[in-house]
Amino acid sequence: MDDPGLAVDEHREALRGLQRLNAWSRSSRLLWPDIAAAALERAARGMRLRVMDVATGSGDGPMAMARRARVQRLPIDWVLCDRSGVALDAARRAAATAGISISLEQVDLLNDQLPSGADIVTCSLFLHHLDDDDAVSALRRMAEAAAVGIAAADLDRSRGGLVLAWAASRVLSRSAVVHTDAVLSVRGAFTQPEARTLALRAGLHGVSVRAAWPQRWVLSWRRTPEVAR
Repeated sequence: MDDPGLAVDEHREALRGLQRLNAWSRSSRLLWPDIAAAALERAARGMRLRVMDVATGSGDGPMAMARRARVQRLPIDWVLCDRSGVALDAARRAAATAGISISLEQVDLLNDQLPSGADIVTCSLFLHHLDDDDAVSALRRMAEAAAVGIAAADLDRSRGGLVLAWAASRVLSRSAVVHTDAVLSVRGAFTQPEARTLALRAGLHGVSVRAAWPQRWVLSWRRTPEVAR
């Protein structure tokens, strides 16, 4: 999926496969508690919450949360960022079909300055693509761009995770890219203790990392009142 030489049709098919995997595993529910809590806090003060999702891919996770926010009448603005124009085009079409209002930004998390104005910065199923130093840089950049805090969800490296990734990718997608990436992603993923260590290296003191189904973890961090912006 990260190969810039990947044909557009293959990329789109892989994105569709990932959407099915994310829907089956209910990935969007992992970050929702942090977002909903922050949105309620803002709403109590008559303010809207601004959520920016980085390395968003086709944006199916944020859009699932946007539908939930609409049902629960939570005032949230959504900004989706990715370095891939193909992925953002897919997100644009999906949002238009679903009648969801989003903003799109073509941004490389590791090399570009993130847009300003976000309260919460989220990232789902991307950190496993990175080595330790780049993951630290990504978390630090997310925190620097967030006025309130960050939330990230990712795969947990384990034997059970490998078996699940192999089986689910083949049941839910015909894409050879997805079949390959699913297993490689688990092998390249961080364990919960490793994720906590990376966050501390990024300066995210007070971070929490909790286990989540299926074979995943969720990292949450909020600014202390002394440094909140």
